[in-house]
Amino acid sequence: MKNHASTDQSGRGSDVHQTNSDPAAAITATDPVCGMTVRLDAGKPSHEWDSEEFHFCSGKCHDRFAADPYFYASGNSRRKKQVAAKDATYTCPMDPEIVQDGPGTCPICGMALEPMGGVSDEPNHELVDFTRRLWISVAAAIPLIVLTMGPMIGLPVRDWIGENFALLLEFALATPVVMWAASPFFKRGWTSIVSWNLNMWTLIMIGVGTAYLYSTVATFLPGLFPAGLKMEGGHMPVYYEAAVVIIALVFVGQVLELRARERTGDAIRALLDLAPKMARRIVSNGDEYDAPLENLVEGDRLRVRPGESVPVDGIVLEGTSSVDESLISGEPVPVEKTKGDLVTGGTINKNGSLIMQAQRVGDETMLSRIVAMVASAQRSRAPIQGMADKVASYFVPAVVLAAVAAFVVWIMIGPEPALVFAIVSAVSVLIIACPCALGLATPMSIMTATGRGAQTGVLIKDAEALERMSYVDTLVVDKTGTLTEGKPELTDVIAFAEASEEDVLSLAAALEKGSEHPLAEAILNGAGKRGLTIGKAEDFEAVTGKGVKGMVAGQAVALGNQAMMGDISVDVAPGQKQADELRATGKTAMFIAADGELAGIVAVADPIKASTAAAIKALHEAGLTIIMATGDNERTANAVAAQLGIDEVRAGVLPEDKKALIDELHNRGHKVAMAGDGVNDAPALAAADVGIAMGTGADVAVESAGITLLKGDLTGIVRSRKLAQATLRNIKQNLFFAFAYNSAGVPIAAGILYPLTGTLLSPMIAAAAMSLSSVSVITNALRLRRVRL
Repeated sequence: MKNHASTDQSGRGSDVHQTNSDPAAAITATDPVCGMTVRLDAGKPSHEWDSEEFHFCSGKCHDRFAADPYFYASGNSRRKKQVAAKDATYTCPMDPEIVQDGPGTCPICGMALEPMGGVSDEPNHELVDFTRRLWISVAAAIPLIVLTMGPMIGLPVRDWIGENFALLLEFALATPVVMWAASPFFKRGWTSIVSWNLNMWTLIMIGVGTAYLYSTVATFLPGLFPAGLKMEGGHMPVYYEAAVVIIALVFVGQVLELRARERTGDAIRALLDLAPKMARRIVSNGDEYDAPLENLVEGDRLRVRPGESVPVDGIVLEGTSSVDESLISGEPVPVEKTKGDLVTGGTINKNGSLIMQAQRVGDETMLSRIVAMVASAQRSRAPIQGMADKVASYFVPAVVLAAVAAFVVWIMIGPEPALVFAIVSAVSVLIIACPCALGLATPMSIMTATGRGAQTGVLIKDAEALERMSYVDTLVVDKTGTLTEGKPELTDVIAFAEASEEDVLSLAAALEKGSEHPLAEAILNGAGKRGLTIGKAEDFEAVTGKGVKGMVAGQAVALGNQAMMGDISVDVAPGQKQADELRATGKTAMFIAADGELAGIVAVADPIKASTAAAIKALHEAGLTIIMATGDNERTANAVAAQLGIDEVRAGVLPEDKKALIDELHNRGHKVAMAGDGVNDAPALAAADVGIAMGTGADVAVESAGITLLKGDLTGIVRSRKLAQATLRNIKQNLFFAFAYNSAGVPIAAGILYPLTGTLLSPMIAAAAMSLSSVSVITNALRLRRVRL
């Protein structure tokens, strides 16, 4: 048995060595997992695999090796690009421009920062901590309420225990809540003052702090207050219960908010759950074992058994099966897969066993890219949020001034005891104001909407694209791959003179065998489906813009358009009518000649996607004007447009022409969305108000677009339009509620209704209203999870 602890780059090679030339020196080895040097005489764990012994610095490294020995012993762990573990990057859900390397609180709004990488399976530590603090606050609030409110309902608790002891008991119950439970509030409030980013926590800190400090001074130094303010027995009124109940109610709001924010990540969690935790790896000697998903590398051979999820993106090497690709297409009908077909990680193998080769792993898989895009969109900001941000920047200083003004007015003209009324009104004003509702109005809607979109195959790249989509009035679409399948098919074969259809198609296929033109594949596939034997063309020549020609079985054969036939002096008159009829239906008709005579016509068409007509109708009903911009010829383009009812056609356009069309529409005052799938669409996608890329298209198109449709057809545009309008409507509802609540709440808390009703709003009721306002905004945003698309 060989004694190894690591491997050289070939995957084999002893790393056992002496530390110096002294024979008595300790023999060491290298841990194949972490790379640390291990003394063999130190009693560290070891593991035998494939007739070799490996040594480890700790049981943790040993367990990782034992779970996947091939990965570490074969050298794959060295070849795999592994980045050293770093602290997660954190950001604020309300202010995504705030980014830092570790957890903390946002200096602008005071909210706890969240990991940027989407969602985690780990418990939400802030939620756990706040829940614990909530229950402690409630436990203190209940006896405080009994002490203060008991006499009002015939429960003379204070008489039983004495007023002095009651005050001390209130102080004892309130102090741990204020000093410990509410400490996160005070830290955030103090940070907001130091950084001069005044927010909700500023108001809570001042309000709770004022109530508690006043009560403490009134308890222990009542002599500082004039006799006219004192109650029977010489005691000052105190508000310990107000401070504690306010803290408890704020915690209720925070816990509900945190739980609701966790629900916005359900869409991402559902996507992550599509990928299996383990994959069945096949090693070079044919053995198989389950390896952790994160240990897979490009080139790994994997077995996917019936009912299992495909672990990563790759290509089928062996086997035949049907795969549920609803993750990508949204269609429940499984797709047949066989050797040479591509499979996507997260899709489900239905019945047969497949052997595949991994091509994209880790963050490069389509599933990972979808998750990253959704997470990024949830952190982005919509332009409409700018209005709320501007208001919020003035809001807190205005509330502080309102509280001071209320205090002064009550002191000056309020009834006795004026000081008590002044303190109650000022604290209520500070507590009832809720800038948090303003701040949450847009982000919560965006987070929920992007998750809902991902569930239906609509990936939103950023919030700005979502908002702009709701205003779009004109849609420019590419033809090939957007309206059509992008996969031309042979549709017609017409033979002239003594030739048969098989003869004509065999000659065309022999010529196209040497061509790289997109239509060549359609002709070759058509010949293959008919079981024709395809010959070989000699002296092959492609004539740009006209066609191809060469020698097939001793005959001079040419395939192309009328110009090609004219070059070789072939009369196309016998087939001109049929060719025109084919082109009028959107097909590409090509003449084929043999030895100077017209032999026939072959026609190829790119089929219109089955869902396109219904999608165009729905977009028209939504008030959009549809313009088709294509590089195809005008006759074919007009034929497709006529079938679909498209409003305007621009044919024979180049990539720069498509961008010029977008600019032209902008100059005419239109809000334009551009949908395309190819490299040639990228400039127009970037220039449009909203770029919409087909997920089945080129990567550069996806990168240039604000919205990506996984299924790759126009029904996704209908869904994205509905989602955009529902989201903007939801945001406006949230902002209206937040503005209305604060506009009404602050004056009421200040006591504007006192002359009419004779009552003043309690700080406890103010705290309940403040918490409910945030919860109401969040609840309304979560309705987007159920919006029908």
